[in-house]
Order: sequence, then C-alpha cells, then structure tokens
Amino acid sequence: MKKDIEIPEVQNVTLAVVREKNLVNQEEWKVYLINNNNFAIENTLVASKGYGEKDGEPQRTSTLRHFLQTVPANGSVLIEPIDAAVFHLTNEYWVSYYIGRQIYDKRFVFVPESIKEENLTFIKELDMEGVLHS
Repeated sequence: MKKDIEIPEVQNVTLAVVREKNLVNQEEWKVYLINNNNFAIENTLVASKGYGEKDGEPQRTSTLRHFLQTVPANGSVLIEPIDAAVFHLTNEYWVSYYIGRQIYDKRFVFVPESIKEENLTFIKELDMEGVLHS
C-alpha cells in the first residue's frame, strides 16, 4: 500500500540561481545544484520548466532534462543558464538522485519575480551572489 512506501527526505541538497560575468563582462544568470553532504550523489537527473502568465496570456517554456551523473561531496554542478526574461514565470526544477541504492527526489520552485536584485545573498559554496532555494 501507499502508506508502506518509504519516501526519504532530501537533506543538504539545494539549488541556486546566481549572477556572474561572462568573458565580455556581461551579466549572465545560471542555475547550480549544490551538494552539502559529505558524500557524492549519483545518477542525478534534473528536469526544468517555466510556466505562468504574461499580459493575461498563459506562457510555458520547454521542459529541459539534464543528466549530471555525479555531484561530488560538498560540491556543486552547473545545471543550466537561465534567461532573465523568464523570471516572471514560476521556474520549477525537479531533482532526482541516488545515494547507494536509494532514490531521492525533490521539487524546487522559484516563484515569479523571486529572482531579483533585492533577493540576492552571498552563497559561500559558489563564492557568488544569487538566490538560494533549499
């Protein structure tokens, strides 16, 4: 039965949207997966999509899927660049990974307009400013 299925809690795995300068000194936004565990996470799959409205019209982005294989212990991995033009949408990231033979998954949601200058904080794991979601 459903009540007999154990769903483990995701711990010490977060997402961050950070602002960084590119080679021509222009700002770019990127999404990172941060593993704050003392062990690697394996076979990591991330599905991302955006959805919402603009001027009363529904909008959706494509669903993107990224296979990250191994995210090292106390490390981070770039998931994807993100365009500031979609910050008015709900940006959702579904993260699934293995620790040993156990699968873990968690949905991270950046609500509309949450990725903006006022919400930036210093993210020590990346040594950059961004919006952290735990």
